[in-house]
Amino acid sequence: MKRIAVSLLCLSFFISCAQRTKKNDVAIQTDDTRTYDTQRIVDNLDNPWGMTWLPEGSMLITEKDGRLIHFKDGTKSEIQNVPEVYNRGQGGLLDITLHPNYKNNGWIYITYSSTEGEGNGGNTKLIRAKLENGALTNIEDLYKAMPNSTRGQHFGSRIEFDTDGYLYFSVGERGNRDVNPQDLTRDGGKVYRLHDDGRIPEDNPFVGEANVREAIYSYGHRNPQGMARHPETGAIWVHEHGPKGGDEINIIEKGANYGWPEVTYGVNYSGTEITDQTSKPGMTQPIYYWVPSIAPCGMDFVTGDRYPEWKGHLLVGSLKFNYVELVKLNGSEVTGREKIAQDIGRVRNVRMGPDDYMYIAVEGDGIYKVVPKK
Repeated sequence: MKRIAVSLLCLSFFISCAQRTKKNDVAIQTDDTRTYDTQRIVDNLDNPWGMTWLPEGSMLITEKDGRLIHFKDGTKSEIQNVPEVYNRGQGGLLDITLHPNYKNNGWIYITYSSTEGEGNGGNTKLIRAKLENGALTNIEDLYKAMPNSTRGQHFGSRIEFDTDGYLYFSVGERGNRDVNPQDLTRDGGKVYRLHDDGRIPEDNPFVGEANVREAIYSYGHRNPQGMARHPETGAIWVHEHGPKGGDEINIIEKGANYGWPEVTYGVNYSGTEITDQTSKPGMTQPIYYWVPSIAPCGMDFVTGDRYPEWKGHLLVGSLKFNYVELVKLNGSEVTGREKIAQDIGRVRNVRMGPDDYMYIAVEGDGIYKVVPKK
């Protein structure tokens, strides 16, 4: 009887997995023609989390351990006066981006894990600062997620501006899935929307509700580590880590609940079920999900004319499988998948540079530039 019970349990698990993968039916292809070369342009990096470009073409690179690197003319230098980070697990110095009007105002935006505020441990914080003489100056605190936690997982975090100048950033649910993602009175498992100076927009979806975090724009997220603005629609897209299976791509909508953990296409790491629900009324479905997980990190749309066959499609880094995935789109429908830069290493970030080249940040290695063959 015991063997029968175990067999039935296994059968139930595989049926559940099969049901969850019905939408995940876009086969991935490997680029066997290699119409491009990958050229390492920055070496000897540990965990390059975020990267952006200054107007003259030099790069700012965040190292998770708390170092901010300026790469210019082939040389790395360390920016001074960077706030101390809570370097634990997935926490540390995270994303970085420039204000859309950087040439006139000089603002740089950074997320990192900080011990400031309520409770032991740390949580994700957003600041802005200026860069003068190799150091951060005029540092302004914009938002600090709370409470702190000593858990080492799910800090998020990515930053993006929309076409109207609003700033979006993500915070993971800090490993507290049963409380944070669905509770609007708590931070974590959310995408936030602010004015560029940290003020909360009056038209944010939960402004005026008692005790809620009014900066919240969407909720029910697990750990969003990719964010990009669509080059045509201006919509903010994110991807987020699922548990075992169920990584998602979502288009962020005002006030939307993306369901975690009440709905998911994944299971616990042990293989046991989190929930048998993959959808519920009032909860927004992903436009795509991965089973098995690829552990997505970093995200951008292909723009410019250097890669004509890839233009308009989505780039997603894979930590788990050591490649960049080209997610082919027809509007918001995923129609194809292709491996780019296969076996390059654990991809922590992928971005389009201002020169219209694709750049890939690889853990324990450096940053690569993808150059089409002539």
